[in-house]
Amino acid sequence: MLRKWDLQLSLDRSGGLPAHLQIAQQISADIQRGRLPPGASLPGSRELAAQLGINRKTAVLAYEELAAQGWLLTQGRRGTFVAPTLPLLSPRPTPAVARIAQATTRAESRFIDFGDGVPDSRLIPFDVLGRAYRRALIAAARAGRLAYGDPRGELGLRQALAEMLDMERGLNADAERICVVRGSQMGIYLAGRALLRPGDAVALDALSYPPAREAFRSLGARPLDVEQDAAGMRPDALERLCLSQPVKAVYLTPHHQYPTTLMMPAERRLQLLALSYHYGFTIIEDDYDHEFHFSRSPVLPMASLDAAERIIYVGSLSKVLAPGLRVGYMVAEPAIIERCAADIMLIDRQGNAVTELAVAELMHSGELKRHIRRALRVYATRRQTLAAALDRELAGLANYTLPEGGLALWLRLPPWTDMRRLLADAAEAGVKALPGGAFSGDGGDIPALRLGFGALEAEQLEQGVARLARALRRQIPAAGLRSS
Repeated sequence: MLRKWDLQLSLDRSGGLPAHLQIAQQISADIQRGRLPPGASLPGSRELAAQLGINRKTAVLAYEELAAQGWLLTQGRRGTFVAPTLPLLSPRPTPAVARIAQATTRAESRFIDFGDGVPDSRLIPFDVLGRAYRRALIAAARAGRLAYGDPRGELGLRQALAEMLDMERGLNADAERICVVRGSQMGIYLAGRALLRPGDAVALDALSYPPAREAFRSLGARPLDVEQDAAGMRPDALERLCLSQPVKAVYLTPHHQYPTTLMMPAERRLQLLALSYHYGFTIIEDDYDHEFHFSRSPVLPMASLDAAERIIYVGSLSKVLAPGLRVGYMVAEPAIIERCAADIMLIDRQGNAVTELAVAELMHSGELKRHIRRALRVYATRRQTLAAALDRELAGLANYTLPEGGLALWLRLPPWTDMRRLLADAAEAGVKALPGGAFSGDGGDIPALRLGFGALEAEQLEQGVARLARALRRQIPAAGLRSS
């Protein structure tokens, strides 16, 4: 499609707003003014970069940000176009309607929820996913595969997962050692059912994933918190627990510790694995967001060290695509997989065959990998935006370690912080974040916040941090009085 005119964009190179965000703002403004109508073709990233004298990566980031916000639609080799359905009212409303719309928009954007670190579902390549679903539905219907199937999941998806886990994560996996589940939470629950009996002890980090703790508790097991440090669960603390009583399972999130986001070093992983052999417990390794890693050489899962003899490995594709798609998987010895399949027969019978076939196609075609690369660039930019806002607004008052991966950041607050007051003041200012105490077994006050950044745009991240900073600074005088 030929464009009737060229984009007229200008960049302020004085060091203010990043170039890709300047481009995104100008293009979205042109769309809102009607200068770029729905379906209009935009220049390719190389052409735009050459026109503006910038790096092509900057142009790509601008387009990805606009696609995430719903302004643009990328259609593979065809190019990039203005989305047919825009996020704001179109055509242009009357002034009275515009004032109402602007007031509504301000009211909707007034409250900023950092959330738990969920992905931005707007980044999904809906056109690609839709075509995969259509082909999967037709193929499944013609092959008579819409009837009851294997409770372990579609063979095609298990084979695609096995290839991915072998090539990218070092797991010696095959289709017989994989069970497809509806997200990692189901995998955690099934792993607990396979290992635990009422009264059994299961160890977790002192700060851990609350739904995992509750899943084990629902099975009649006894979740026991183990001291952790910057490297994760402390082996000496776990060994003391094992000496005091039998421990049947240990739940870990070593790749990006939940909720602190820190990565467990290789030495610590080997120490914990050695303890599992010595004391006979099984490790449930929850690798809930392995794909979202910003380092060029991510650490391989613990299960890659072990051939799954002492580890049940749980992963998910839900965060890669969208949480609502509910596609996860487990890797374990065949006997455990068979036990999990039997439980699925009782509670769910099987997963969604069409979804599983569609995801398998996306994996085989390379579309899933391409989507991950595109999404990672957006998330990396948002991570830096959040870090810059924290450095600007909370320097000397709070601190953090920039996460190597994941879609959240763990903000450590001053020890004098009144967390209840902070959350109340923050809510009054129009911002919400998860407090550290939400992740502890006893719910005690912990001066920390988990800030998700994956689903928030740059302006929301900056405003959210500014509001949190104002709420926290309201406590400084009282803290000074207490310390005097």
